[in-house]
Amino acid sequence: MPPTHEVFNQPPPLTGYDVADDPAMLNALRREGAGWAEDAVRELGRQAGSAQVQEQGRQANENPPKLRTHDRFGHRVDEVEFHPAWHELMTVAVRYGLHAAPWRDTRPGAHVARAAGFYVWGTAEAGHCCPVSMTYAIVPALRHAPALAGRFEPLLAAPEYDFGLRPPEAKRGLLAGMSMTEKQGGSDVRANTTRAVPLPGDGAGSYLLTGHKWFTSAPMGDLFMVLAQAPGGLSCFLLPRVRPDGSRNGMRLQRLKDKLGNRSNASAEVEYDDALAWLVGEEGRGVRTIIEMVNMTRLDCVLGTATGMRAGVTMAAHHAAHRTAFGRKLADQPLMASVLADLALESEATTMAAFRLAGATDRATRSDEQEAAFRRLALAATKYWVCKRAPAHAAEALECLGGNGYVEESGMPRLYREAPLASIWEGSGNVAALDALRALIRQPETAEALFAELGQAAGADGRLDQAVDRLRKELADPAEARARHLAEAIALTLQGALLVRYGDSAVADAFVASRLAGDGGSWGRAFGTLPSGADTASIVRRATPAVPA
Repeated sequence: MPPTHEVFNQPPPLTGYDVADDPAMLNALRREGAGWAEDAVRELGRQAGSAQVQEQGRQANENPPKLRTHDRFGHRVDEVEFHPAWHELMTVAVRYGLHAAPWRDTRPGAHVARAAGFYVWGTAEAGHCCPVSMTYAIVPALRHAPALAGRFEPLLAAPEYDFGLRPPEAKRGLLAGMSMTEKQGGSDVRANTTRAVPLPGDGAGSYLLTGHKWFTSAPMGDLFMVLAQAPGGLSCFLLPRVRPDGSRNGMRLQRLKDKLGNRSNASAEVEYDDALAWLVGEEGRGVRTIIEMVNMTRLDCVLGTATGMRAGVTMAAHHAAHRTAFGRKLADQPLMASVLADLALESEATTMAAFRLAGATDRATRSDEQEAAFRRLALAATKYWVCKRAPAHAAEALECLGGNGYVEESGMPRLYREAPLASIWEGSGNVAALDALRALIRQPETAEALFAELGQAAGADGRLDQAVDRLRKELADPAEARARHLAEAIALTLQGALLVRYGDSAVADAFVASRLAGDGGSWGRAFGTLPSGADTASIVRRATPAVPA
């Protein structure tokens, strides 16, 4: 090859490494009661870091699903076709129980183990995590209809990926979706107009639904949680794609959304035309019923954001560890080290919060009221803040690679396009912040649980103690116009407390100094503006993957 085409000063491929080799995640896994799952998480991490799985992720993303509304004879079929790589990724996710498996696992820490798998495997490709998350989230809502839960929960939790349109109870395993929003309402689901008419003389709680849904998540699924207006008001229903008799249900896929990111996953506009569905919970209590599902998917918004941040800083640190500019490795140059360290702080703090919330979820499902109260407030505030940080984090990580990061082959553009999704999914920024405010006002026990959690770090760092005192004063004025500010303060203080209690000392010190000391006044408005004295070298080493030579 001519010497002008010699390739040098490029990093080696970021493949063949263990994605689960993540000290913040592994320590949290053990601390939150799921150390027994470490071997399986490590095994999944090695798969996620392999060249084969990374190629599957690329193929799934570059070959988005296609909608087939009719067959060649003109019959309505409403099928979504996926690239084989999608099915490979889904098979592994379901086999490892990243969907509803924790609901059948009685071991303490089962939800934390599942969170670790979701966090690790999500680096392979984010889009296929949507139906996995929906299937995880539907179970607690479905339990408001014990007879339906008895029929379908074992199949939802089964470790079998069984793709295809067949009656639910004729399949080895099921996947779920959600259908809430409509054109005129968006987040205001009480404005929904889809109608639910009870079938006369039916003792199984059967209804026929007619209406239009603007966004339906994972329309290739088997079962859907749907909101519709019943005679008694807005209600929640379980709707199958295929009726028990094998006939197609009246669920017509009108088009797939052409989305910014998450392109491997299908999202659809749907028409319901006398679609069979079964009531879940009571008529008129649809929002209270489906919110159980929403809160579970909000946890996955936080986990997915933590995954994206970790992937971004890993790619940036790997590049900087091997790329030379102006006579030195990028990672050895003070300003780049400050940027990488700042990205790593954000990543570790998000991971710590995500796994604390996963632990709270696990204990709340076992009737721990204190943990349930803590989770109620902390999840809403954390979902608001960390998801809001994701796009800026992805953009800065991309910039660490310069022009190399701006091209598709680097994987950075895919990460960047995915970053805004979690802040929109299951309630955009305002909705999440207002939800945190609602908890403060209506459920004062949630604030008590939060401060009990923060109090466990009391005395360990004077700057954190001052931040907790400020937060207590701030929460005394829960005005709607300040909801974002309050949610941000809650999330940052919680992250700081977790890092001070459990984190690496260099990471904890730099986080508190930059985000909390003096009301965060020493921290600039861009990544890479850490206060002087931060141990950037130590922090960056923690974020740099160990790749075989």
